[in-house]
Amino acid sequence: MNQRIAELIERVRDLQDELETEFAARRAELRFHFENRRVRFERDVLRRHRQLKTGLLRYLIDARLSHLLSAPVIYGMIVPLLALDICISFYQMVCFPIYGIPKVRREDYFSYDREQLPYLNLIEKLNCGYCTYGNGLIAYMREIVARTEQYWCPIKHARRVAGVHGRYANYVDYGDAEAYHAELEKLRKDWQTRQE
Repeated sequence: MNQRIAELIERVRDLQDELETEFAARRAELRFHFENRRVRFERDVLRRHRQLKTGLLRYLIDARLSHLLSAPVIYGMIVPLLALDICISFYQMVCFPIYGIPKVRREDYFSYDREQLPYLNLIEKLNCGYCTYGNGLIAYMREIVARTEQYWCPIKHARRVAGVHGRYANYVDYGDAEAYHAELEKLRKDWQTRQE
């Protein structure tokens, strides 16, 4: 990999670490901690959260008609999401051991913690759980596909591609045939290197 690109990747990682430090500082400001994998707010914060909670009936009365009518379409997407989940999990279970690709840990991509927020009503918690599942599934699937790509075709595209995954920066440059042949086996074994 080009030295300048490697330096930029390292700077991006440093910035991501700095961003995570800022997120941690903000979590401290919001006065919560973890206790046995559960989020615990300070008592006065918890009291204020409960005061701000919108009751279920009020939530439904205030809902836009378009939101109520589109809800079945939104929630109907659970069927293809579940099918995708089953297929991608089966694919990883069967193929990754054959090629020596480490399996993606599912729990790294799903965090069902919003349901613990006391200022959300039952419908809001259900919505948060649904979005957590959908986005977690796509991120989980993306990592599975990224590992597949890293094994079979770790070559950057000629054109800029929006939203590339974290493994992409380590791929060989488009058109660099020597690097491809020299680095393919190394890339097929280097599962730790990843830009988060």
